[in-house]
Amino acid sequence: MSARRPAAGRGRRVIPRALATVLALGVAVSGCRFTGVSSLPLPGGVDTGAHPLEVKMVFENVLDLVPQSQCRVNDVPVGMVTKISLVDWKAVVTCKLRSSVDLPANAVAAISQTSLLGEKYVALSAPQGQTPQGRLAQGAEIPLDRTSRNTEVEEVLSAMSMLVTGGGLEQVSTITHELNAALQGHTEQLRDVLGRLNTFVGTLDRQKGQIVTTIDKVDKLSATLAKHNKTIADTIDSTGPAVKVLASQRKDLTKLLVNMDKLGTVATRIINRSQGDTVANLKALQQILDNTNKASNVIPKILGGLFTFPFPQTVSQALKGDYGNLFISLDLNVGDIAHNFLAGTPLEGVSKAADKLQNLLPPPRTSVPDTPLGVLPSLTGKGGAGTGGTGGTGGSGGSGGGLGGILPPLGMSGPPGDDLGALLKGGTA
Repeated sequence: MSARRPAAGRGRRVIPRALATVLALGVAVSGCRFTGVSSLPLPGGVDTGAHPLEVKMVFENVLDLVPQSQCRVNDVPVGMVTKISLVDWKAVVTCKLRSSVDLPANAVAAISQTSLLGEKYVALSAPQGQTPQGRLAQGAEIPLDRTSRNTEVEEVLSAMSMLVTGGGLEQVSTITHELNAALQGHTEQLRDVLGRLNTFVGTLDRQKGQIVTTIDKVDKLSATLAKHNKTIADTIDSTGPAVKVLASQRKDLTKLLVNMDKLGTVATRIINRSQGDTVANLKALQQILDNTNKASNVIPKILGGLFTFPFPQTVSQALKGDYGNLFISLDLNVGDIAHNFLAGTPLEGVSKAADKLQNLLPPPRTSVPDTPLGVLPSLTGKGGAGTGGTGGTGGSGGSGGGLGGILPPLGMSGPPGDDLGALLKGGTA
């Protein structure tokens, strides 16, 4: 009995001590505002240097990203996540980055994963397809439109489970069965369709440059139309009265169209009936055109002289100021006149017979006078008053000697009438 009492006394002393320890820990913890294990500082992490950059990023969903997660650029750790908060139902992630990080001000951020079941991290990079602008600075914020996240393995498995458990697998089987039934016996047609589809796609691929150019031109056209939107609207508004006028004249327009139809019917009937005559006229016209073509070299010359008839085309060169030079060559040969006027007529034979008859007649025998025409003979005589010339004697001969050399022209001895008669008879003066 005495041996058990000390043990009981020691048990009573241990309980107050445990209670005091628990109370002391509670006071210490409450003084440090303990909000869970996540509020305790974690060891390790990426070294961000003495003057890190603090950058905020807004995500729609950060999945299971936690503080102390890495921030990477090209898979190289350059910082870590220090805080994750909820603002307007959006996750705001605060990261500390090394001051040596070279990122543009319009950088993008994404929640990525190291492996299939690895940890999450924030991947930072320059924007794809955009020109980098500025540099990421202290206190910068990457907005929601430049952040994204990768697809989770859990989401893929969930979609697969929905498909397997009746979400769409049965429908896929039905579609496959019906497709096989529809294509059975139509292999050649299907192969032909696929060949044509391949040709069509290949043609589109070869002409993609033209297609892109066409789309660009359509875009420019749309932009031009957009600039003239008010003008187009005013044009459409002003078209309203014109449409009303047309609507008011609908009966007249309908009547006009009906009459045009009747006219077309009548014209067709006339053309069909006169087809033979039209063809004959065209054939006759063909002969005229052929003859005109043969005379194409002469017609321009004739038309050129038509405006200056009866003078030649060079008549303008004969007019010099207030006077004109004119030279006329007049052919009065009866044979030539008959040939010109009777050629191509039934009397052409008469003209030719007259030419032959003229060739049979001998030409007249004539002699050229010694003294040229217009030249006066010598006025000096051999005798004085008693003898003059060859044709007078005494006083009368003197007078005849003085004028006898003037009256007979051409050096003739007798009167002009006698010499002319002698010429006509074929003699000599």
